[in-house]
Amino acid sequence: MTTLALGLMSGTSADGVSAALGAFGAHSFKLIGHLTDPYPPQIRERIRRANTLSAAELSSLNVEIGEAFAKAAIHLFKKTKIKATKVACVGSHGQTIYHGPRDKHPNTLQIGEPAVIAEKTGIPVISHFRQKDIAAGGEGAPLIPFFDHFFFGNGSVRAFQNIGGISNVTVVGKGIKSPIAFDNGPGNGLMDAAVRLITRRKESLDAQGKRAERGSIDLVILHAMMKTPYFKKAPPKSTGLELFGENFVKQYFGRRLVSHPNDVLATLNFFTALTIQESYKSFVFPKHHVSEIVVSGGGIHNTMLMKNLASLFAPIPVKRIDAFGIPSQAKEPLTFAFFGLRAFQNKINHIPACTGAKRACVLGSLTR
Repeated sequence: MTTLALGLMSGTSADGVSAALGAFGAHSFKLIGHLTDPYPPQIRERIRRANTLSAAELSSLNVEIGEAFAKAAIHLFKKTKIKATKVACVGSHGQTIYHGPRDKHPNTLQIGEPAVIAEKTGIPVISHFRQKDIAAGGEGAPLIPFFDHFFFGNGSVRAFQNIGGISNVTVVGKGIKSPIAFDNGPGNGLMDAAVRLITRRKESLDAQGKRAERGSIDLVILHAMMKTPYFKKAPPKSTGLELFGENFVKQYFGRRLVSHPNDVLATLNFFTALTIQESYKSFVFPKHHVSEIVVSGGGIHNTMLMKNLASLFAPIPVKRIDAFGIPSQAKEPLTFAFFGLRAFQNKINHIPACTGAKRACVLGSLTR
């Protein structure tokens, strides 16, 4: 007996809406279908400058993103030929605008109006997952470890490495009662920010890492960036583009964005891979031997980044999540489909030890 649930997700890179439809059993899942609908350029740009928007503009953007999420859901129903009436619920992560779990008043903000999604799809929507974890004293992240532990916790010890705008890892397997999980630091976010600055926003990513491949690593700047205090902080911990975004790139590279753009990207590419490896050396390897590293997220398409990871982690194999039957862009929306279903069934859907929450909760708010 399986239950259908739909997940909707847009990561910190703000490229578009990823949707995944899954059939979930007691301890099994099957991916029915998935897709990613790119955001229109004007929405993507407003997301990236959300901190400059007025209350009215942000309120409007909340509804527009809700409409984009609903369209992605309907698009996926058409693609899979599954009727919305067959789906128990939608788990919608929303679009992160700000993440401040260590602010004076701990907070996080994801937008994408759930009432719009519920109205246009006719399906109950579970949203605002991170807020309850923060209210319970947690960081609101990472949440993905619950999915990894639930479905892969009985296998060999593996590191599930996601690389979106920010990178995060979960280590699960036999003998690990509570997963190790935390945000490593930057993912695609710094490289994307650099490309936007270099091209004056005409481009938004270094496709396959080709620019980085043509550049040289600046070891002086690399060494300086590695001193960022976040990397020394012990888990549980989480971060966002508030730290690893455009201001970070400007601070360390300044005029080199114009004079040596490929060197900037080569340095940021290696920096991203190195911060991941260093985080393992500090917080994973002292406790566990990892049999393999399984990568998901948009970073999987950056060939140069994957080469850097493979080189740094050798002889530990670095694989793609596709080997487990989950396309890289489908994992996070599939995860939130599962989280939504768990919340809909009033079941716990996070691991407090990974987020720092004081107790286990049912995360998410229901909108019918």
